[in-house]
Amino acid sequence: MAAKPYFYITSLPPLGELGSVPPVEAPELVEHVSSAPSLKRLLETILLSDDLVQREAFLSGEVKGVLPAVLSGPQTRNEAPLPEFLAAEQQPAGRRIAVDVVWENYYRHAATVARESRSRFLGDWTRYEVTLRNVLAAARARALGLEPTDYLVAADLGGPDDEVAAAVGEWSAARDPLAGLRALDAARWRWLQEHEGWYSFVNDELAAYAAKLMLVVRWQRIAAEGEESRPTLAGRAAQP
Repeated sequence: MAAKPYFYITSLPPLGELGSVPPVEAPELVEHVSSAPSLKRLLETILLSDDLVQREAFLSGEVKGVLPAVLSGPQTRNEAPLPEFLAAEQQPAGRRIAVDVVWENYYRHAATVARESRSRFLGDWTRYEVTLRNVLAAARARALGLEPTDYLVAADLGGPDDEVAAAVGEWSAARDPLAGLRALDAARWRWLQEHEGWYSFVNDELAAYAAKLMLVVRWQRIAAEGEESRPTLAGRAAQP
């Protein structure tokens, strides 16, 4: 019999702030809940987004190694096919960037898991991430004189632009890509603190822990890459 959510929550080490050393790696967190299939699926759905960030960074030559939590090493290095729910046979009409197809499929998968698992947190988190990604993509497109709608993903899953206006304002004022990512992830962190359901001892509290751990791990990874590679890695990580 699987343990109750409060057991999994109370047996986890506390997370520090952004820039701190992760107390546990993402694959270890997945293993921690392996005896609870529904909870494992929930956490894997969130952590998969960072696997996809690592995959893009590896394929572009920005990082030399990957530590995925959900995908296999070969899948993350594009040496094996992605799971069927992420793959697409052909690029939809109007889609300018092929990798956006993967992200569209990912967000739709996350929305499906949120409904099936009755996870309010995952549903709200997906909405927030889609909104943030699309507002950033539209801003970049307009700056380059391109059509913004060609660069949006799963737009029907997003919310009003004003939900992320403050984060985007801080990003646009940043002096470089690394500072821009720091501004975005600081906004993500604030959002998570507001929605983490502290001491609720339900699955969604663990889902919020996974999302926060993902950000802590990301900044540890960026720090490990060194000063020279940080701007490009930060730019890649800011995309989803």
